[in-house]
Amino acid sequence: MEWRDRIVSDPEILVGKPVIKGTRISVELIIGWLANGWTFEQLLESYPHITREDILAALAFAAEMMQEEQYIARHKAVA
Repeated sequence: MEWRDRIVSDPEILVGKPVIKGTRISVELIIGWLANGWTFEQLLESYPHITREDILAALAFAAEMMQEEQYIARHKAVA
């Protein structure tokens, strides 16, 4: 899945948040609904102007962004 064909970021649309090309549906919105237990079918029913491939592109985008980030685990000090 080449997310770059479906995900765009434009400062004039949602303050530059990554969105599905040709929509105002953000990657953040899609990931958030999926995290809350929505199925692909529920997303497609609620947002009929996106496709299954758009949802997969949002997931691919998020996965790639996580690979590029560096996280430091913070452990609570044991007293």
